[in-house]
Amino acid sequence: MQLKAKIALFFIFLSFGFPDSQPIRKNQAFTQGEELTFKVKFLLLNAAEAKMIIHDNIHYVQNRPTYKIDVFGRTLSIFRLFYVQDNWGTYLDTARIIPYRSYRHIEEGNYRKHEVIDFHHERNEALVKLFDRENEKVVETTSYRIPSQIQDIVSGYYLMRTMDFSGLKKGQNITIRGFFDKKIYNLNLTYEGTQRLSTKIGTYNTHIFSPEMPKNKLFSGDRPIKVWITDDANRIPVRIKANLLVGSLDMEITEALGLRNP
Repeated sequence: MQLKAKIALFFIFLSFGFPDSQPIRKNQAFTQGEELTFKVKFLLLNAAEAKMIIHDNIHYVQNRPTYKIDVFGRTLSIFRLFYVQDNWGTYLDTARIIPYRSYRHIEEGNYRKHEVIDFHHERNEALVKLFDRENEKVVETTSYRIPSQIQDIVSGYYLMRTMDFSGLKKGQNITIRGFFDKKIYNLNLTYEGTQRLSTKIGTYNTHIFSPEMPKNKLFSGDRPIKVWITDDANRIPVRIKANLLVGSLDMEITEALGLRNP
């Protein structure tokens, strides 16, 4: 698999979602104005940069107040030869922490994909719209049946930040349900325990999670990805590492602005 595909897939694992059985979630971890920046290294070289941004203004979708959240990824330096510039986004209900709309704008080499999904939780429907290469006209609209309160690829991580990790035991599995690429997916996360980790923005006690991955030609090992989440009120990711069949990708936080809990 080409490096550009490896980097793009790596950005996907920024976010994980948990089943939501309550209509209202208590959120004390994030709010508008937050901006997280990460550097991605491949074979010890700076290969890419990623940003996770919660915009300042509250947006209304389906008459509900939402956070507009964007995840941006782009290749750097010599890796610009592979050209990846992706944008994943969600409109996240500020109280229920569920998505009402998600989108992705993918630019990888000559490949383009523009997609918008409207989630209608009350009628268990996801309406997927695909746009043309220039992102100007809708070329396909398809309806899919979904479970209520399902997550998208970005919103799931922010739901995770509202969770209480204190009751988790090492080796415990958590089942995740989300909607991505026109399919409902279930993902198992294993809790790997805690670790004190030094980063460019400080030293933190962290919780470690690893998702179970299907066998593929990209990753090496049964649980090739590990995610470190801070054990504080903000619950931010400070490191993500993926072991590949050739080398590894290591993503570390370099800047955190606008945190809800300074």
